[in-house]
Amino acid sequence: MKIAFYSAHKYDSNSFKAAYGDATDIEFTFLESRLNAKNALLAKGHDAVCCFVNDDASAEALEALHEQGVKFLALRCAGFNNVDLKKAKELGIVVANVPAYSPDAVAEFAVGMILTLSRKYHKAYPRVRDGNFLLDGLLGQNINGKTVGLIGTGKIGLITGRILAHGFLAKVIAYDPYPAKDAANYGITYVEKLDDLLSQADIISIHCPLLPSTKHIINEETISKMKPGVILVNTSRGGLIDTNALIKGLKADKFGAVGMDVYEKESEYFFEDSSEKVIQDDQLSRLLSFHKVFISGHQAFFTEEALHGIADTTLGNLRTLAKGEECKNIVKPQN
Repeated sequence: MKIAFYSAHKYDSNSFKAAYGDATDIEFTFLESRLNAKNALLAKGHDAVCCFVNDDASAEALEALHEQGVKFLALRCAGFNNVDLKKAKELGIVVANVPAYSPDAVAEFAVGMILTLSRKYHKAYPRVRDGNFLLDGLLGQNINGKTVGLIGTGKIGLITGRILAHGFLAKVIAYDPYPAKDAANYGITYVEKLDDLLSQADIISIHCPLLPSTKHIINEETISKMKPGVILVNTSRGGLIDTNALIKGLKADKFGAVGMDVYEKESEYFFEDSSEKVIQDDQLSRLLSFHKVFISGHQAFFTEEALHGIADTTLGNLRTLAKGEECKNIVKPQN
């Protein structure tokens, strides 16, 4: 099987080469460019395409891939909001993802971001480097005893809750339309309504997938129901937060701090070096200007263990599909 591997970075090629070793049943073509309708031509002669979170697998791109004879689309991530699943089904392109590669990686990063915002590590570091040892402006707060609200309790949400409840002795509450049966073992208590979580939580961490029902789940209305001084963290998907509403809340001094490893329109900048460019996205520039906002470039997943897991699962998906066997990680459109 020949696979066109889009959005390839050195760490991607290294992890996949290590995973398939000397195997000859799979041949990769590593492409630095992101998938879109125009460069789908690069997939000509390949059986499958492997892509990531910010690749464009829209209807137009899928039609272009279909014209090149591509039969499979292997996502090396859990999210699939960038894929037109209905169009893929119509064209006969089978889509598979990596539903869980290292939930601990993202959960630990989310807790790290909460700690950073609570104790202002990111502000202390450059100060001390410049010889400034004053503590003014670095006053933090304990996580112990705080109420942490989790929006979504999949594997990542559960692990985040366990760390906070068992490690920091925080009170962890959660909202999820589909509660996990073993949530209590993680120290998590469910609330009936999202509004209950918003009104009670001192810290809110988002861990739900981006679906039509969850797009902009954090909006002007939900922000208005949060506690003043709340800490908000998003390590899931950028589209879960209405950026306009977030900026309005920040200007109104609603938040104690905001941590974002994802951004609604991140595809233009994330995973690229724009340090010598002018950022044309006014909303992103505005967010970066707030001293209460800490943004990282979608790195929560980025650990050695996660990369190995992604490579192993993606290769397993491709080999199963190549053999015509049933793949447990196929993603289908919702009815």
